[in-house]
Amino acid sequence: MTFDLLRTDPDSSARAGILHLPHGDVETPIFMPVGTAGTVKAVHQQELKDQVLAQIILGNTYHLYLRPGMQVIQQAGGLHRFNNWDRPILTDSGGYQVYSMSKSRKIKEEGVKFRSHIDGSLHLFTPENVMDIQRQIGADIIMAFDECTPYPCDEKYATRSMHMTHRWLDRCIARHRDTEGLYGYDQILAPIVQGSTYTHLRKQSAEFIASRDMPINAIGGLSVGEPHEDMYAMTSVVTEILPKEKPRYLMGVGTPANILECIALGIDMFDCVLPTRNARHGLLYTSRGMVHIRNEKWKHCFDPIDPASSAATSREHSLAYLRHLTISGEALGAMISSLQNLSFYLSLVRQARQHILDGTFSAWKASILPVISNPVS
Repeated sequence: MTFDLLRTDPDSSARAGILHLPHGDVETPIFMPVGTAGTVKAVHQQELKDQVLAQIILGNTYHLYLRPGMQVIQQAGGLHRFNNWDRPILTDSGGYQVYSMSKSRKIKEEGVKFRSHIDGSLHLFTPENVMDIQRQIGADIIMAFDECTPYPCDEKYATRSMHMTHRWLDRCIARHRDTEGLYGYDQILAPIVQGSTYTHLRKQSAEFIASRDMPINAIGGLSVGEPHEDMYAMTSVVTEILPKEKPRYLMGVGTPANILECIALGIDMFDCVLPTRNARHGLLYTSRGMVHIRNEKWKHCFDPIDPASSAATSREHSLAYLRHLTISGEALGAMISSLQNLSFYLSLVRQARQHILDGTFSAWKASILPVISNPVS
């Protein structure tokens, strides 16, 4: 992997670059649609390419490990061949599931014992076998195994968890160094900064991660319920420390406004389930603002869903039709809404990138935030 940093905005820390990966180039800043179980919900891979214009997607180690299982994925030749996606993939190591499964897991120095949400069977994730599993999945970027602390989090717990995450990282690095990719290309390992919302812990963790000199660095443990102001403060602290010549990935963030604010702080990569999850619940992100499609006001509105969208379905179908599909529980409603939201997110980061290259990002951000953050009137 190589990363070309092309330009930094003169009035902020926003950056535009190109990330070169085994399955193609990724222009940053970038948003990665979440394909947890080998699929971005309600969206076909060809639509991701042709309408969403996605350059990279995310898969999840925990879910893929449980179903369909590593034997199936390895027999298929890796996730790229299994789901017929020939562009880059990043895999989350399962650390977030450690956070979210508090009632069915036990965390120890060795790793995490957990029960499957599918059948209740008992499993163990360690830094070493999580590296092995991600080797079998075959992602271009694989994440270190970490613990994502909850919010709020006691400072003593956050400190112990951070140090354990650091020890786990060194074990991940050793295993990654001692093994090779299974499908004929290199996989890069991304360490994760933790530390909850404690500034001194975030600084300490960022310094530790930077000292390991990996080609890409990530920030975890945010967007877990903390105020947005705390998210931005912690992100700012960390980006001041992480190497500027390497890409920075802020995990699990967030709303369109979150993304623009964090781009301004120097973040290059994002992922979040919000676009597809909110689509399934009837919340649309559009170039004119947010649309709650179930509202009665759209019943007789035959305007296009979003005439500025890269998704043909958003230009060709009306708000009234999409409301009908959604109210009726038709699967097509979730498909059209998901395409719209993902297309909007990808369009937003493309616009941000172009404005960074043009030197106009900060002024553009100030003008667009009030539009995209409020409901369409």
